Amino acid sequence: MPDRVMIIEDEPEIRDLIGYHLERAGFQVTAVGDGQEGLQQIFASSPDALVLDLMLPGLHGLEIDIEERCVGLLALRQPLAGDLRVITAALKISNDLERVGDHAVNIAGGTLRLGEGPPLKPLVDIPRMADMATGMLREALNAFVRHDAEAARQICRRDDAVDALNRQLFRELISFMIEDPSTITRAMELILVARNLERVADLATNVAEEVVFIAEARVIKHGAEVPTVKRLTRDDDFGRA
Repeated sequence: MPDRVMIIEDEPEIRDLIGYHLERAGFQVTAVGDGQEGLQQIFASSPDALVLDLMLPGLHGLEIDIEERCVGLLALRQPLAGDLRVITAALKISNDLERVGDHAVNIAGGTLRLGEGPPLKPLVDIPRMADMATGMLREALNAFVRHDAEAARQICRRDDAVDALNRQLFRELISFMIEDPSTITRAMELILVARNLERVADLATNVAEEVVFIAEARVIKHGAEVPTVKRLTRDDDFGRA
């Protein structure tokens, strides 16, 4: 069970209520009311868990803010080689992270619907998938910060294990539905949760592939590995630094 929880919520009543109950449960709570301050605190203290208002001013629309900054750098600085790879990769990664947020919302919705009825089965595979997918995403972002191509390649290789677990769970839940049609609604919710987790792992793989692109000027998507310098007539503009 996590020890340190950060709450990022601009409504004082909600923030205080959540903090009160978490502290009573034994958690060490940090409460922040401003989105930008919350981001700084996350990077500074790395809490074990986060309670986040996704519509909080300062957080909503971060993808657009990142895109505007990257486009501004491209237009005003005209970066070359390694700098150019970092900026173009950041544009793609910000979109991937926005999609991760969408999948998180989907999972939360499924969780609420599943909570309305009895559990279909003990949850074993889905927590494993969640640990694997979130671990891949966290490590991919760490590799991005360090420009660590080797760590990124290892993350890409882990995606197959998540896919296999998703297929295994799908087959199991299909058998539940065939044997007992009354389980269809709950089984479909679990299938969708698993699918969203599998997509998070795919997006973490996308981030890792961009890290290799930044560090080595190589495209490794779709099983291919191509140096970018072979695709361009002006090698120094986009290839190796």
